[in-house]
Amino acid sequence: MTQAFDSLAAMPVQLPAAPADEAQARARFFNSGNAFNLKLPPVPAGQFDAVAAQALAATHSGWWACDQSAAMGQAGPATTPLMLARYAHVAAGDALAFDLPATAAICYVIRGSGACRGGADLVRFEAGDVFLLPGGSACSLHGGAAGALLWMVDNQPQLSLEGARPGPAEASPVATVHYPAAEIERQLSLVTATAAGAGTSGHALIFSSQQQQARRNLMPSLTLSLNTLPPRAQQAPHRHNSAAITLVLQGEHCHSSVDGQACGWQRWSTLVTPPGAAHSHHNAGGVQARFLIVQDGGLHYHARTMGFEFLGA
Repeated sequence: MTQAFDSLAAMPVQLPAAPADEAQARARFFNSGNAFNLKLPPVPAGQFDAVAAQALAATHSGWWACDQSAAMGQAGPATTPLMLARYAHVAAGDALAFDLPATAAICYVIRGSGACRGGADLVRFEAGDVFLLPGGSACSLHGGAAGALLWMVDNQPQLSLEGARPGPAEASPVATVHYPAAEIERQLSLVTATAAGAGTSGHALIFSSQQQQARRNLMPSLTLSLNTLPPRAQQAPHRHNSAAITLVLQGEHCHSSVDGQACGWQRWSTLVTPPGAAHSHHNAGGVQARFLIVQDGGLHYHARTMGFEFLGA
């Protein structure tokens, strides 16, 4: 006898009536009323001042994750559904070995110096450098004479969603890329010396690579930009479908507004802008503000779902 339900939405998941084997027994059935009403926990507008302070004060080698997995109902560490941000401190003369189960990691050197080995490449880094570290193999960070503190963002949560692992290095869509601080400054000066068009969100330097040049991204799924705000200026309110993870590099009396809530900036702190949230950045101080932003924008560009729009004042 067919069971009656008040509505399609009230119907629970259905199982096969008489499966002939285990493959058939794994089948499940939903309908147009109950398949699309799944409510996932929202992405919090995180602010990781305390995590940053712990990493800045560390004397031993280790990791400090900006983890919001519990609030989002995810099994593994995650800052947003598809990205994980962490601080890594390496004591002077010490080494921090790790596995990187991600396509790659975007790394910014907050202070100190050292070297990083990933695969066949060795990057010797200084404060202010950015480098891209491919995943899929054993990696190691080595602290220089004064140690090193780095900020790293990768797409581990994206891969873990499907139980995936990065492929072999020879088939990887990314390779090691190093952006020294002096070259970043040179490139940024070219950008800030040129007038920004009305359709842009201000003066920002976008990082890419030889492999990803056609897509204008740093990774297939993640984008990295160094954004700036002149003294006593603000970025126009806007929204986009990608989530954003921000590292505050410099600024005085700065804050972000996320869905109407003010988030004061602390240098070297990590901020999270949820996908679709109306937000803007404000610089009430007398020096240029700078902030690094990693987004899962590559996925949205590929899917044609970026949804960037400026909002009315």
